[in-house]
Amino acid sequence: MGTARSLLSIAGYDPSGGAGVSLDLRVFERLGFRGFGVLTSVTAQNAGQVDAVFPLPPGLVRKQYVALGRGRCLAGVKVGMVGSLGNLAEVARILAAHPDLPRVVDPVMRSSSGAVLLEKKAVQRLLGLLRGKASLITPNLDEASSLSGIQVRTVDGMMEAAGRIHEATLVPCFVKGGHLRGEAVDVLYDGAAFKVFRHPRMRREVHGTGCFLSAAILCGLARGLSLEEACRRGIALTARGIQNSVRAGGRRAEFSFPI
Repeated sequence: MGTARSLLSIAGYDPSGGAGVSLDLRVFERLGFRGFGVLTSVTAQNAGQVDAVFPLPPGLVRKQYVALGRGRCLAGVKVGMVGSLGNLAEVARILAAHPDLPRVVDPVMRSSSGAVLLEKKAVQRLLGLLRGKASLITPNLDEASSLSGIQVRTVDGMMEAAGRIHEATLVPCFVKGGHLRGEAVDVLYDGAAFKVFRHPRMRREVHGTGCFLSAAILCGLARGLSLEEACRRGIALTARGIQNSVRAGGRRAEFSFPI
């Protein structure tokens, strides 16, 4: 019960199991950790489409966290979809309570099908509320554009956005370039230097890729890997997961375990 090999996911519930808390817990356990979850929202969705989003009350988010924390020693925290400004503020307080742990924030704003997963006023406050409270933030191109105020469509744009996000948060930023044209490129800025990760483009569209990647990165950090190495290992594990994914209906696939 008091093991230090426990990781906490604070995110939404996807009833298909292909993203959110459900996927995070599967990744944690596959990579050797016990996973626990605090739900921020419940969605009505499948692998291809989100039909509805129901954010939970911030007080309930807090109560879940407090109840889980009794007698348990965490090794890391991952944040995904929070849904509302109230939940974002509560999550920021939770992150601030663990300054010595690796804390990875995936700033989920929209689903791949276009559904809004984070209310606009929360997007506007996100960087300020997260300032100094995480080890890494992992926006995709659209999220990096919203957070940085610039259109991010090139590697140079990714680097500029990562620099702006770090300046606003004092948190290292990993911009995911899976939707770039041409070669797949991810960019990490740790506040001192940029690291560009180039890798073959995976042609299959898989539900929950961002959740999988950020959960895998947290596992690496919790094992004591450097930020660069944890990102490199997370990218490799995600690529393997995509290669081994299975069809989930329509054009999309979902991760299959073991990876």
